[in-house]
Amino acid sequence: MDIAILVSANILILKSHPIPKLKSGDTVALISSARKILPKELDFAVKTLKSWGLEVSFGKNLFQENHQFSGTIAQRTEDVQTALDDGNIKALFFVRGGYGSVQIIDQIDWSSFQENPKWLIGFSDITVFHAHVHQNFHIPTLHAAMPVTFPNNTPTALAKIQAILFDSQINDEVKGHPLNQPGTTEGEVVGGNLSILYSLLGSKSQLDTKNKILFIEDLDEYLYHIDRMMQALDRAGMLKHLAGLIVGGMTEMNDNAIPFGKTAEEIIRDVVSKYKYPVAFGFPAGHIANNEPIVFGEKRILSVAEKTLLK
Repeated sequence: MDIAILVSANILILKSHPIPKLKSGDTVALISSARKILPKELDFAVKTLKSWGLEVSFGKNLFQENHQFSGTIAQRTEDVQTALDDGNIKALFFVRGGYGSVQIIDQIDWSSFQENPKWLIGFSDITVFHAHVHQNFHIPTLHAAMPVTFPNNTPTALAKIQAILFDSQINDEVKGHPLNQPGTTEGEVVGGNLSILYSLLGSKSQLDTKNKILFIEDLDEYLYHIDRMMQALDRAGMLKHLAGLIVGGMTEMNDNAIPFGKTAEEIIRDVVSKYKYPVAFGFPAGHIANNEPIVFGEKRILSVAEKTLLK
């Protein structure tokens, strides 16, 4: 079944994908490619996933500790690889972000995953996986809340993850934003955390964004960092030939003693204002409570109406 997302006057239509839908009784894996976690931090998520009819399997090394990480590089790689290769595991939930995914991304053997794709679910640092998988294998992934954030996510955000995984239709409606740039376009949606996309420049995980709809979000960055990263993406050619741009949460931004003079949204608007493609601000995804899921790697139609530009 196709999934349609309505964003006020912004419309995203997701076409069918090759990943099998989940069903009651399926097993999903909880793993960490990045920061360490305690068992109690997953209690709510485990209860939620079981309420969806899913069985939950913990990665062998999930609760290991190596400084700030959930185990060594070898241990984290082992958990990801095992979950990818295990035919009984139907989806991978990355339990949290932080930092560390880039340390293991090139250690993974993706051959089994390419033969039998399954959902990879997460956001923030998990953008490393989203970008790498899209760029190299063109298999859809799910940008969505992670188990560690489940207790603080809205019921709507969690219900929509369930809906996508079980292949139901979802509809979101979001108010227009005064910085929006109108227009209608079509393309695959890609992206994720702006800082991570910036860190992947020049690597084999860097996204080819030509004719695609780019989604970006970020947390706890200095405003001049936002400008630096946007300028870098632009100079690398990642913004010039977009089909469209969607901006999610720009949360808890920081400033210097001498103010930068613009909000994160204004910085982004000014960098891409020379381009004519549609730009939609205020999409409910990112480091926010209502972190609603987005399927990356699917072709969609984005339409931004004039009224969203009213100031």
